[in-house]
Amino acid sequence: MSAPWLHVIGIGEDGMAGLSPAARALVESAEVIVGGDRHHHLAPNVHAERIAWPSPFDAMIDAIRAQKGKRVVVLVTGDPLWYSVGARLLRAFDAGEIAFHPQLSAFQWAACRMGWSIPDVETVTVHGRAAEQIVPFFAPGARLLVLTRDATSPATIAGLLRERGYGGSKLTVLAAMGGPEERRMQGTAEAPPSEVPDFHTLAVECIAGPDAVIYPRTGLPDSAFVHDGKMTKRTARALALAKLVPLRGAVLWDIGAGCGSVGIEWMRGAPEARAIGIEPKAERRAMAARNALALGVPRLELVEAEAPAGLEGLDAPDAVFVGGGVCAQTVAASMTALKPHGRLVAHAVTLESEQVLLSAFADHGGDLQRISVETAEPVGPYHGWRPAMPVTQWSWVKTP
Repeated sequence: MSAPWLHVIGIGEDGMAGLSPAARALVESAEVIVGGDRHHHLAPNVHAERIAWPSPFDAMIDAIRAQKGKRVVVLVTGDPLWYSVGARLLRAFDAGEIAFHPQLSAFQWAACRMGWSIPDVETVTVHGRAAEQIVPFFAPGARLLVLTRDATSPATIAGLLRERGYGGSKLTVLAAMGGPEERRMQGTAEAPPSEVPDFHTLAVECIAGPDAVIYPRTGLPDSAFVHDGKMTKRTARALALAKLVPLRGAVLWDIGAGCGSVGIEWMRGAPEARAIGIEPKAERRAMAARNALALGVPRLELVEAEAPAGLEGLDAPDAVFVGGGVCAQTVAASMTALKPHGRLVAHAVTLESEQVLLSAFADHGGDLQRISVETAEPVGPYHGWRPAMPVTQWSWVKTP
């Protein structure tokens, strides 16, 4: 096995002085150094060709690949494999070609400055991502360390907190940690810090007000969604998600997505989980997009199509939920498309769609259940049980 030719080195605010002797020697002997303006500034007086980050990032991959055969160093901030370029480089190059040399991450610096134990906080990023994706982490007493986009991030995050009843939350901006120009600025979601530098880490201590929205990751109340009445209700949705099994990075097809409730909860249920909602009606896709943003999963994908024809060309799913438009052709196409160990869950409320699931159960096995829910509602001055329409649920797992 040949030695790595690409060295990815974390550098801090103390620059070259903070590097280990081995990492410093690699920078000093490099023929090519890749990094942002800030990284190049932290490593002066080194005689090497300098390459700045281009946009889009894929162009950088090609630029680095073209340097193979030379001594190449990529400079990054802190830990290259913690919300940094390391993961992207590993998708482009063989792991044996790369050596990583980490420094303290911004999260570690921030935790020390705040006196917070990292296992007891959420470490998240909105750098290059929609800020709304941190919404699922809002909870009474929650502590968040956030890698930010730029100087506007504290105000943006403060707005998200206020909208959900966390206006008293404490915000601390930590900039240039570990360097001679280190700064600390404090405020609240009601009065966020101003004149914030672009490069900083934000510490958030969530304080719930009397009107705070407190939601579980999954099992959201129906009232959390904008909908037209036709949706997979909370109890049936929770049972479906339990069998769909959200996993990190897994892909869900939500067929007949409606207001997006199942796809949204799937994405909230596991880090980096993806959902593709197939929905032919524009007004329902608009509701799903609105719900996704409000509930912290802005990356929900929505496709204008009808199944089964609209399934062609989509990324292969790890799970499929059929909540609308159940037909034998859609069930068959979903079973074929599923990856090994993939899960299929289908719901029916009409006799015709139920017959499709009965036939699938007879032909392929799996689990068949009928879900009946009754809710206590007023009957004059008293209360009585009001039943919802029963839901027939068929679930099936694709064996390798």
